[in-house]
Amino acid sequence: MGNSYAGQLRTTRFEEVLHNSIEASLRSNTVVPRPVFSQLYLEAEQLPLHSGRVENEEEEDGSESNSPLIPYQMKPPPEGCCTTDGFCQAGRDLRLSSLVSEPLNVAPGFLLVGAKSPSAPDTLLVCAVDRRFLPDERGRNALLGFSGNCIGCGEKGFRYFTEFSNHINLKLSTQPKKQKHLKYHLYRNNQGQLVRGAAICWKGLETRGRQTVPNPSDAGSPVGPIGQPHLADLRPPLTNGSHTPLSQNPLPHTAVLSNGPGRPTVIGTLNAGPPKKRHKGWSPESSAVKTPPASSSSSSSLTNGTKPGRSCYFLCGLSQGSSNPHSPPGPSVTVPDQLLHTCRLQPVIFRGHGSLPQLSGKVCDVQVSSLLQSCYQNSQALPRVYQHYGPSPIQPLSVEMQILLTVYYLVQLGPDQVPLIQDLEQIFMRSWRESHLREIRQHQQPQPGLSLPQAPSTLPGLPQAQVLTPSQLPWLAQLAASSCGEGVVVQEEKVSMALGLAGTFTRLMEGRLAHTNYVVIICTAKGQETESCVVVTGKHQCRILVEGMFSPSDSLREISQQLSSGMTQELTAFCNSLGPDGDVDVLLGGAARESRSHPVFPCVCVEYRVEWREVRPIQLAVARKLLSHVCAIADSSTQNLDLGSFDRVHFLICVPPSEVTFQQTVLHLWNSGVLQQLGLEQECLSQREAEHYVVKMDQEARARIDDLIQEAHRNSNTLYIVVHDHAHWDISSGPYGASVGDSGGGLVDSLLNSLQIRDATNILTLHVTSFPFALQTQHTRISPYNEIHWPSAFNNDMDLYHEKTRYFGVSELLDSTRSGSGLPLLRYDSSFESMASVLEERFPKLHSAVIRTQVLVQHYCVALMAVSGRPGSGGRSIHKHTSVETLEIVQSLLSSAQRCPTHHGHMVLLRIPSLALAGWAHQRLAWVRQRLGLGERFEIILGNPSQALSVGQSFTERIKAWLKIQETDWVPRTYLELEALPCILILSGADPLGESLPRSLKYCDLRVISSSYLQRTSLEEELGLAAYLMRVESQGSQPLSHVPGSDLSESDRDKRRSTDNEEEERESAVLRPLSISTPPPDPHHSSTCPNPNPPNPSDTQRWPSKSTSSDSSSPFPLPLQSCSWAQGGGLPRCTSFLPHLSVDWASSFRPLLSKMMTCTEQSLYYRQWTIPRPCHMDSSNRPAEGRTDNFHPRRLLLSGPPQVGKTGAYLQFLGILSRMLIRLMEVDIYDEEEINTSDQLEGVQYHPACAPWPIIDTLRSMPFDYTIHNPKYEDISTVYCPDYYPNTDGNPRRKEDVYLRRRTARIKLSKYAAYNTYHHCEQCHQYTGFNPGYQMYESLLHGFTFSHLLLGEEIQLYFIIPKSKQHHFSFSQPGGQLESMRLPLTSDWNPDCIKSPIFTPTTGRHEHGLFNLYHAMDGAAHLHILVVKEYEMAVYKKYWPNHIMLVLPTVFNGAGIGAAHFLIKELSYHNLGLERRHRLEGGGLPADVWPFIIVSDDSCVMWNAVDLDSHSASGPVERNVSLKQVLQHMEACPDLTQYGLCGIRKWGSRSPSQGKGGGARHEEPFSRGHLHDFLLLNVDLTQDVQYNENRFMCDDVDFTLRAHSAGLLICRFNNFSVMKKQIAIGGYRTFIIKTKITDVPTSIQPSQYICAPDSKHPFLATPAQLLLEKYLQHTSQRLFPLSARNYTHPILSVDCYLNLGPEVTVCFVSSRPHSINISTAELLFSGLLLCFCDSFVTPGFLKKFHFLKGAILCVICADRSSLRQTVVRLELEDEWRFRLSDEFQTANAKEDRPLFFLTGKHI
Repeated sequence: MGNSYAGQLRTTRFEEVLHNSIEASLRSNTVVPRPVFSQLYLEAEQLPLHSGRVENEEEEDGSESNSPLIPYQMKPPPEGCCTTDGFCQAGRDLRLSSLVSEPLNVAPGFLLVGAKSPSAPDTLLVCAVDRRFLPDERGRNALLGFSGNCIGCGEKGFRYFTEFSNHINLKLSTQPKKQKHLKYHLYRNNQGQLVRGAAICWKGLETRGRQTVPNPSDAGSPVGPIGQPHLADLRPPLTNGSHTPLSQNPLPHTAVLSNGPGRPTVIGTLNAGPPKKRHKGWSPESSAVKTPPASSSSSSSLTNGTKPGRSCYFLCGLSQGSSNPHSPPGPSVTVPDQLLHTCRLQPVIFRGHGSLPQLSGKVCDVQVSSLLQSCYQNSQALPRVYQHYGPSPIQPLSVEMQILLTVYYLVQLGPDQVPLIQDLEQIFMRSWRESHLREIRQHQQPQPGLSLPQAPSTLPGLPQAQVLTPSQLPWLAQLAASSCGEGVVVQEEKVSMALGLAGTFTRLMEGRLAHTNYVVIICTAKGQETESCVVVTGKHQCRILVEGMFSPSDSLREISQQLSSGMTQELTAFCNSLGPDGDVDVLLGGAARESRSHPVFPCVCVEYRVEWREVRPIQLAVARKLLSHVCAIADSSTQNLDLGSFDRVHFLICVPPSEVTFQQTVLHLWNSGVLQQLGLEQECLSQREAEHYVVKMDQEARARIDDLIQEAHRNSNTLYIVVHDHAHWDISSGPYGASVGDSGGGLVDSLLNSLQIRDATNILTLHVTSFPFALQTQHTRISPYNEIHWPSAFNNDMDLYHEKTRYFGVSELLDSTRSGSGLPLLRYDSSFESMASVLEERFPKLHSAVIRTQVLVQHYCVALMAVSGRPGSGGRSIHKHTSVETLEIVQSLLSSAQRCPTHHGHMVLLRIPSLALAGWAHQRLAWVRQRLGLGERFEIILGNPSQALSVGQSFTERIKAWLKIQETDWVPRTYLELEALPCILILSGADPLGESLPRSLKYCDLRVISSSYLQRTSLEEELGLAAYLMRVESQGSQPLSHVPGSDLSESDRDKRRSTDNEEEERESAVLRPLSISTPPPDPHHSSTCPNPNPPNPSDTQRWPSKSTSSDSSSPFPLPLQSCSWAQGGGLPRCTSFLPHLSVDWASSFRPLLSKMMTCTEQSLYYRQWTIPRPCHMDSSNRPAEGRTDNFHPRRLLLSGPPQVGKTGAYLQFLGILSRMLIRLMEVDIYDEEEINTSDQLEGVQYHPACAPWPIIDTLRSMPFDYTIHNPKYEDISTVYCPDYYPNTDGNPRRKEDVYLRRRTARIKLSKYAAYNTYHHCEQCHQYTGFNPGYQMYESLLHGFTFSHLLLGEEIQLYFIIPKSKQHHFSFSQPGGQLESMRLPLTSDWNPDCIKSPIFTPTTGRHEHGLFNLYHAMDGAAHLHILVVKEYEMAVYKKYWPNHIMLVLPTVFNGAGIGAAHFLIKELSYHNLGLERRHRLEGGGLPADVWPFIIVSDDSCVMWNAVDLDSHSASGPVERNVSLKQVLQHMEACPDLTQYGLCGIRKWGSRSPSQGKGGGARHEEPFSRGHLHDFLLLNVDLTQDVQYNENRFMCDDVDFTLRAHSAGLLICRFNNFSVMKKQIAIGGYRTFIIKTKITDVPTSIQPSQYICAPDSKHPFLATPAQLLLEKYLQHTSQRLFPLSARNYTHPILSVDCYLNLGPEVTVCFVSSRPHSINISTAELLFSGLLLCFCDSFVTPGFLKKFHFLKGAILCVICADRSSLRQTVVRLELEDEWRFRLSDEFQTANAKEDRPLFFLTGKHI
């Protein structure tokens, strides 16, 4: 058997590839076709794994036939054996996944390898193979044949691979070959696990057939042209499963050295000899012809011709191939003296691999860059991503592969394109990732939302099992470069890099590289690693690269130096010359001065106006978003912002050092009304004084910032907002700016990032920018949660904010280039670019900005001469010396004002960054205008950031007339005030500094912008100058779904159109030459195809006409697309653009930005994948140890598109923030007049008005006031009182107020207020439990049990007691059983202590309940217990971790307020008994124990006291006092223990001390009556009077009436009042009535609350007592018809008060012996109510009362049996008539224990 020795390509294959290449070239829209040889040699043909014929496998047999292979018939397996995939025929498991940790017995000399079966491609089978039959790392020295053992069953001695493959069940359909199916080495990793290693290099085997190698010793025979392996390419041996190195015995290589070629190579997996029939080619070195070493050692071949393989992807089997940058340099290379003069270019040398030789001679004519070298180094770090997964066989790209990919990248660039390092990094990453895709997938799952790039099909690649060697690199690179002619030249050097560079300089001087853009020098010297460098020799590329190496500030300095040194004189003279048409200056000198008559077209202009104070809905929405973020900071647990401690807002707006920006911000501020909202209008009486709140960030700003810091330190109650507008402008670090001598750089860092601002808790920093990318790095100071992005005005074609205008921004400009109808708004001036290119070649020493500015100004001068029509100005013959675009601009400028009767016109913007060039352009254009006599037609304005705006007097007068300004000394200070002024604005400065432009701007000329703007921030900033807003009405019938965003800026008014002619509506154009470092993008081309003549976008037009809507027929793209220069023409994608000059990509291995990313997702992307450079101000913001970030807690970022209205938004934010702080300092207090007041009461004064305490005897003599005066009980039944008669007018509330909420007043909180959980201050941290010393887990749960007769069983209560409050309780032992709550003695007195425990029942108000009494108590010690329901225990404990809580039993989860009051009182009485017992045991008197408790509502916020010393005409004055003062005063009352109940009145703005007419009247300081909300309860005296545990409403009225009837003394301190806060959430008055069928609350009428017994009625899931109370409240007028509005005939209610509605009067009587009741002898009652009457109610007791005929009786009992027994026991049938239909029950199921009641009528 022999090999087919065919030294030529197969003809059919070559013809096929050639035909395909020609066809692709005809169909392609690119100029450079896919190289034929690239397709032929490097195309990766992907075949399925199960194919019977795999292309990348070597052919074992020597058949020369091209016929297809005959399918292999596998021998059938023996009967009974296992045939399962992954198992041997003995049934043992061979899968790697199963044997990964199993100990394996491997015979000596054998290695573990992985075999693959076509039937199970994802499974690797473990085999033991004799290492002699396997190739080494270089794919050589493998014996023919096979010897293997089965790892599963242990069977040994397989001598044929066919037999072995049958045994391990490979189930092959083709001839078994070890080269096909033995794929990988296996080895043990550091954890002892068996893992897959490098692929077995079968492709390097020597050819078989006529020559064979019987044993390793014969390898030295002269049979193969294999040289010695390069030592640097040998990787460390892998450790196999048997822990044996791959090569234990050294192999002799001396014979190989003597017979190999002179150039040492590593063939790897490439063909080693003449190819077989299926091989596509072989390298010349692979032939059998031996070349002496000396014959090729010094050659410099440029024409190596063949290439093996089809893919350039690098496998992990070779070394990293990185050259040593520290190797000693070789001989120096001399730069020729006349290089720049002769070649008219300044070459750029990109360092590559290895060290660059030293340069000598005229080194200034050459630029050296290390960008390419850093790119190579970055690509070497790609595999480190997987290091945290453990040992991995993934290796980086080799040096050779990097060089080859670089050549292919350069070949694909067009003649006018410039390489981008970011693009090359992406290519490296994609190529590496694709070559290791299988290994990567084992370690990585695709990240959702971020798409990793796929390897481009046009990039060459080697299959995974191939390696590119140094000897093959030159001819492969030259083959790739051959497709582009002379554009890219690959030069091979065998000696040193110095010779290659010297040769390149020589060829440059000789002119042999005139048509070459790039020279790639590859040095493959013997015994050294491959070295390389790239010399850029294209004139256009060299200029762009050299200028791009300078920073923008350095470029501006260079331009100024060239202008001042006179280097531009020749250029100016050349530009002024028009050739045969004369000279511009001569023509202008001879031009006539008289004006030519122009026709005036009729036009009607609407009145010109500027509306400054218009607030747009979207601006208000953004302001509210800002406010919500501030509130989120305050509400967070970090407590970095205490909004409750601030009472006012102060602010300072920091703007860039631009006078126009400063004045425009002041103007916005003055007209926004914010100063008035903040209460600063007294300080700012004019616009000039408003400048105190705006500061330019120059050297004078330091004093202003220092003053603000000092003021903030002095005024801790003021919140200071530092607004950093245009925040992306100066992000340089302070030390860096000082080191480079930049006076302005780093100022923002040194001022706004200072420690004083960072640590000031009352300073909040707001960064505002349109380009936030540079502030979103890995070391950013701004939390992603503190970013606010401008919202989209539309969502699913719906206008969210109802805007009257639509935003037109950068995305719409780019979209217009993709539209098929109408002219694009982004246009390209080819005439200008051609002239600029010619001059750039003619004047290589001049900066391109100088040349482009000269050409631009010349175009405008010629266009003015042509359009003006002056005699002698050249006429139409000079049109050819300008461009069509410039003629259009000038024509529109001159004609617009002429056609309008009020001379309204357009603005043309020329963007010239250099101040010197802008000044020269202004001077030149003004001189031409004056020569042409156009001085009154349009103005020429120089926009210098450091100078104020200067406009001619005549044009100023026009503006004053339009704006109707009467001030004589007024001048425009902002560009916005130039609205409708025909003018040319020359905007200078390195970057726009936030200047807003008027909507009359029609053209933005950006043709001067240079390559230094190839960053996302700079590109969007320049194009953002054309952003503006337009009227939606002008869009005709276009749907609003096409509006990309109606986000408005302060300058955006609804402006008039300058003409009614639709063709003359504003069409503003941005002339944009994106041929800075790449040709401008064409969105219709693919990013990997060269495009030498792309339609560069350069004009952006403003079209408020119908054509705009047709061009912008897509929703608003994301801001990313605003610089997404299409996917076109081999250009860099938007992802290749750095966000800013001051940041770097964190890694080349990063996902690509997606067009569909939201602003938030883009922010997260940049935060992950960008890092700040040392010059960035965030570079020093390193997180502390143990933290992953170092965010500033009080720093916000507002981002939005340019000109969208951010200034107005943050000004509105300042206003609403101020209002919110004032609102936080205020609270809604119930402010209602007392009800049921009567002037009929005799005004007897029992106590002096100044009496501090009541006199007990005098108080007893006072009558008890049964009437309820609390306005919250306005809708309940009046309690009958003989001395009171209601007003005939009814309730004092007006009828129209019936449906309104209760009246409230907004009162400012005092320093003695009670607070909810949102209050955080330093004083009460420990009180509320947020202090680290008092954590939630330090609270303990204690059980407490006592019995009560009414409940009939023991009551189990639980106390949650924090450790800090355990001293208030007694325990059997420390940490033992809870015994009692400690009570003070009556004789105790401590000015800083409150004796009475405070109980606050609460439900549903864990956040809003006013439980923080620290300030209310003025720091006094007190015992405060929250009474909560069992199911709310956890949430209350979470919010109030340092509060004691009393948890009600589970059975009371659905109970009302009565149950809480009942248990509070009974628990306190039981505890009083325990404490008295302890007192008695201690030898004291039991009566000495303090018997009082305080029961307070959870909405009591402040307390007041009447100031008896101060009087006014309206009566005594109330002042706010602390709760401590109120309680200590009441506790100090003489004979207090004889009082059963004490309380205070409810506050109202109309004090009871004021009479009806508003005059002062005397008020009794103490009274007897009903008490509510805040009680001082004597649990000793009230032991026989209990709260009704079943009650939901009016339990305090019921309890007070029963306590009075029991003879207890009740006193209300009228000189004290309590303010109750309106809390709309939670509380015991919130009840939900729902059915048992569904949990959803439904509308249920009160009549459905009851039903007849045993009837079919929908039952309700509501307590029976609540249903009864609600039913009686709403239907009593039907139940008791005689009682409605009948005060003289009330309803008799025995031992109970129930609310029967406001129409009914109730007379309460007690059946208890010796009780105090009103005289009822002369009363006729209209009804009788008996509710759960006990044995004290007897028939004799009831016969004392008299009833009207037809009066209604209502008897209520717990069940039907009790109901009948009560009727019988009380002998009710004697006087009352009952019917069966008059028996009812509450609508409860039987298991819910309904209540029953019976009604009857008096006989």
